Amino acid sequence: MIRAVFFDLDGTLVRYAGVPYESSWGAIGAAAGFGREWDRILERYLGKPHLYPDWVRENAALLRGVPVRRVEERIFPPPYPPGVPAAVAALRARGLLLGIVSSGVGLVAERVRAELALDFAVSNELLVSDGLFTGEAVVRVGLAEKRDVVEREARARGLALSEVAFVGDHLNDIPVFQAVGLAIAYCPKAPEVAAAAHAVTYDFSAVPRLLSTG
Repeated sequence: MIRAVFFDLDGTLVRYAGVPYESSWGAIGAAAGFGREWDRILERYLGKPHLYPDWVRENAALLRGVPVRRVEERIFPPPYPPGVPAAVAALRARGLLLGIVSSGVGLVAERVRAELALDFAVSNELLVSDGLFTGEAVVRVGLAEKRDVVEREARARGLALSEVAFVGDHLNDIPVFQAVGLAIAYCPKAPEVAAAAHAVTYDFSAVPRLLSTG
Protein backbone atom coordinates (compact mmCIF):
# COMPACT_ATOMS: atom_id res chain seq x y z
CA MET A 1 0.00 0.00 0.00
CA ILE A 2 1.26 3.47 -0.90
CA ARG A 3 1.44 5.68 2.18
CA ALA A 4 3.48 8.59 0.83
CA VAL A 5 4.12 10.50 -2.39
CA PHE A 6 7.45 12.20 -2.95
CA PHE A 7 7.76 14.67 -5.81
CA ASP A 8 10.57 15.98 -7.92
CA LEU A 9 10.44 19.77 -8.21
CA ASP A 10 11.87 21.03 -11.51
CA GLY A 11 9.86 19.93 -14.53
CA THR A 12 7.32 18.25 -12.24
CA LEU A 13 5.73 20.49 -9.60
CA VAL A 14 7.04 23.61 -11.35
CA ARG A 15 7.92 24.17 -14.99
CA TYR A 16 9.84 27.35 -15.73
CA ALA A 17 9.59 28.27 -19.40
CA GLY A 18 12.59 29.26 -21.46
CA VAL A 19 15.32 27.69 -19.31
CA PRO A 20 17.02 24.27 -19.55
CA TYR A 21 15.00 21.45 -17.99
CA GLU A 22 12.34 23.97 -16.87
CA SER A 23 14.40 24.23 -13.70
CA SER A 24 14.49 26.47 -10.65
CA TRP A 25 18.26 26.76 -11.16
CA GLY A 26 17.78 28.11 -14.66
CA ALA A 27 14.99 30.44 -13.58
CA ILE A 28 17.10 31.93 -10.79
CA GLY A 29 20.10 32.44 -13.09
CA ALA A 30 17.94 34.19 -15.68
CA ALA A 31 16.18 36.31 -13.03
CA ALA A 32 19.57 37.45 -11.69
CA GLY A 33 20.71 38.45 -15.17
CA PHE A 34 23.22 35.63 -15.62
CA GLY A 35 21.41 33.54 -18.21
CA ARG A 36 24.32 33.24 -20.66
CA GLU A 37 26.93 32.58 -17.98
CA TRP A 38 24.56 30.06 -16.36
CA ASP A 39 24.17 28.21 -19.67
CA ARG A 40 27.94 28.11 -20.26
CA ILE A 41 28.50 26.60 -16.83
CA LEU A 42 25.80 24.01 -17.51
CA GLU A 43 27.42 23.02 -20.80
CA ARG A 44 30.73 22.32 -19.06
CA TYR A 45 29.11 19.97 -16.56
CA LEU A 46 26.55 18.14 -18.71
CA GLY A 47 26.95 14.38 -18.44
CA LYS A 48 29.11 14.68 -15.31
CA PRO A 49 26.72 14.09 -12.39
CA HIS A 50 29.63 13.32 -10.04
CA LEU A 51 30.74 16.96 -10.48
CA TYR A 52 27.33 18.34 -9.55
CA PRO A 53 28.58 19.98 -6.31
CA ASP A 54 31.15 21.92 -8.35
CA TRP A 55 28.41 23.06 -10.76
CA VAL A 56 26.31 24.26 -7.82
CA ARG A 57 29.25 26.16 -6.34
CA GLU A 58 29.98 27.94 -9.62
CA ASN A 59 26.36 28.98 -9.99
CA ALA A 60 26.20 30.17 -6.39
CA ALA A 61 29.38 32.22 -6.81
CA LEU A 62 27.81 34.20 -9.65
CA LEU A 63 24.98 35.23 -7.35
CA ARG A 64 27.21 36.79 -4.69
CA GLY A 65 25.71 40.15 -3.67
CA VAL A 66 22.51 39.81 -5.71
CA PRO A 67 19.39 40.84 -3.74
CA VAL A 68 17.13 37.86 -3.09
CA ARG A 69 14.05 40.06 -3.47
CA ARG A 70 15.03 40.96 -7.02
CA VAL A 71 15.14 37.29 -7.95
CA GLU A 72 11.94 36.40 -6.09
CA GLU A 73 10.01 39.10 -7.94
CA ARG A 74 10.86 37.36 -11.23
CA ILE A 75 10.42 33.68 -10.31
CA PHE A 76 7.28 33.84 -8.15
CA PRO A 77 4.52 32.88 -8.10
CA PRO A 78 5.78 29.39 -8.93
CA PRO A 79 4.67 28.22 -12.40
CA TYR A 80 2.61 25.16 -11.49
CA PRO A 81 1.58 23.00 -14.42
CA PRO A 82 -2.20 22.65 -14.87
CA GLY A 83 -3.65 20.25 -12.33
CA VAL A 84 -0.88 20.40 -9.74
CA PRO A 85 -2.66 22.22 -6.89
CA ALA A 86 -5.85 20.19 -7.24
CA ALA A 87 -4.03 16.86 -7.54
CA VAL A 88 -1.89 17.56 -4.50
CA ALA A 89 -4.98 18.60 -2.51
CA ALA A 90 -6.68 15.34 -3.49
CA LEU A 91 -3.69 13.32 -2.32
CA ARG A 92 -3.51 15.26 0.91
CA ALA A 93 -7.21 14.55 1.52
CA ARG A 94 -6.37 10.83 1.45
CA GLY A 95 -4.05 11.29 4.41
CA LEU A 96 -0.88 10.55 2.44
CA LEU A 97 2.48 11.94 3.49
CA LEU A 98 3.61 14.37 0.79
CA GLY A 99 7.04 15.84 0.19
CA ILE A 100 9.65 17.11 -2.24
CA VAL A 101 13.03 15.50 -2.89
CA SER A 102 14.80 17.54 -5.53
CA SER A 103 18.17 18.65 -6.82
CA GLY A 104 16.52 22.02 -7.39
CA VAL A 105 16.77 25.13 -5.24
CA GLY A 106 15.34 25.44 -1.75
CA LEU A 107 14.21 29.02 -2.41
CA VAL A 108 11.61 27.57 -4.77
CA ALA A 109 11.08 24.23 -3.04
CA GLU A 110 10.17 25.88 0.26
CA ARG A 111 7.73 28.26 -1.43
CA VAL A 112 6.06 25.31 -3.16
CA ARG A 113 6.01 23.27 0.05
CA ALA A 114 4.23 26.08 1.88
CA GLU A 115 1.75 26.89 -0.88
CA LEU A 116 0.79 23.26 -1.50
CA ALA A 117 0.83 22.38 2.23
CA LEU A 118 3.33 19.56 1.75
CA ASP A 119 4.87 17.85 4.76
CA PHE A 120 8.53 18.42 3.89
CA ALA A 121 10.98 19.51 1.22
CA VAL A 122 14.61 18.50 0.77
CA SER A 123 16.63 20.36 -1.85
CA ASN A 124 19.78 22.40 -2.30
CA GLU A 125 20.25 25.71 -0.54
CA LEU A 126 21.63 29.01 -1.79
CA LEU A 127 22.88 30.79 1.31
CA VAL A 128 21.56 34.26 2.11
CA SER A 129 22.68 37.00 4.52
CA ASP A 130 21.05 40.42 5.00
CA GLY A 131 18.81 39.81 2.00
CA LEU A 132 21.69 39.07 -0.37
CA PHE A 133 22.97 35.81 -1.81
CA THR A 134 26.33 35.09 -0.20
CA GLY A 135 27.77 33.20 -3.16
CA GLU A 136 27.75 29.93 -1.21
CA ALA A 137 25.53 26.87 -1.38
CA VAL A 138 24.77 23.66 0.48
CA VAL A 139 24.22 20.52 -1.60
CA ARG A 140 21.70 18.22 0.05
CA VAL A 141 20.47 16.33 -3.02
CA GLY A 142 23.17 15.60 -5.56
CA LEU A 143 22.18 14.40 -9.01
CA ALA A 144 23.68 10.97 -8.33
CA GLU A 145 22.42 10.70 -4.73
CA LYS A 146 18.69 11.24 -5.15
CA ARG A 147 17.77 7.62 -4.45
CA ASP A 148 19.81 7.70 -1.24
CA VAL A 149 18.01 10.83 -0.08
CA VAL A 150 14.60 9.35 -0.87
CA GLU A 151 15.48 6.24 1.10
CA ARG A 152 16.75 8.30 4.04
CA GLU A 153 13.63 10.49 4.11
CA ALA A 154 11.36 7.45 3.91
CA ARG A 155 13.20 5.65 6.68
CA ALA A 156 13.07 8.74 8.91
CA ARG A 157 9.30 8.66 8.59
CA GLY A 158 8.92 4.95 9.26
CA LEU A 159 8.28 4.07 5.62
CA ALA A 160 9.60 1.29 3.44
CA LEU A 161 10.45 2.32 -0.11
CA SER A 162 7.70 -0.03 -1.29
CA GLU A 163 5.23 2.30 0.46
CA VAL A 164 6.45 5.38 -1.43
CA ALA A 165 5.29 6.69 -4.80
CA PHE A 166 7.61 9.05 -6.63
CA VAL A 167 6.66 11.50 -9.39
CA GLY A 168 9.50 12.75 -11.56
CA ASP A 169 10.53 13.60 -15.09
CA HIS A 170 14.25 13.30 -15.68
CA LEU A 171 17.12 10.86 -16.00
CA ASN A 172 18.30 11.35 -12.42
CA ASP A 173 14.89 10.11 -11.27
CA ILE A 174 15.43 6.66 -12.80
CA PRO A 175 17.34 5.19 -9.81
CA VAL A 176 14.47 6.38 -7.60
CA PHE A 177 11.92 4.84 -9.95
CA GLN A 178 13.74 1.52 -9.66
CA ALA A 179 13.50 1.55 -5.86
CA VAL A 180 10.02 2.81 -4.95
CA GLY A 181 6.67 1.05 -4.83
CA LEU A 182 5.13 3.19 -7.57
CA ALA A 183 7.06 5.30 -10.08
CA ILE A 184 5.13 7.89 -12.10
CA ALA A 185 6.83 9.72 -14.97
CA TYR A 186 5.18 13.09 -15.58
CA CYS A 187 6.05 14.63 -18.96
CA PRO A 188 9.26 12.53 -19.11
CA LYS A 189 12.23 14.31 -20.65
CA ALA A 190 13.69 11.15 -22.21
CA PRO A 191 12.39 7.77 -23.39
CA GLU A 192 14.48 6.04 -20.73
CA VAL A 193 12.54 7.88 -18.02
CA ALA A 194 9.21 6.67 -19.37
CA ALA A 195 10.53 3.13 -19.74
CA ALA A 196 11.68 3.03 -16.10
CA ALA A 197 8.32 4.16 -14.70
CA HIS A 198 5.32 2.06 -13.69
CA ALA A 199 3.04 4.71 -15.18
CA VAL A 200 3.42 7.69 -17.50
CA THR A 201 1.18 10.74 -17.73
CA TYR A 202 1.21 14.11 -19.44
CA ASP A 203 -1.68 15.32 -17.30
CA PHE A 204 -0.82 15.99 -13.67
CA SER A 205 -4.45 15.75 -12.64
CA ALA A 206 -4.21 12.02 -13.41
CA VAL A 207 -1.71 11.38 -10.60
CA PRO A 208 -4.32 10.61 -7.88
CA ARG A 209 -6.02 8.13 -10.20
CA LEU A 210 -2.72 6.45 -11.02
CA LEU A 211 -2.11 5.92 -7.31
CA SER A 212 -5.49 4.22 -7.04
CA THR A 213 -4.93 1.93 -10.02
CA GLY A 214 -1.16 1.46 -9.64
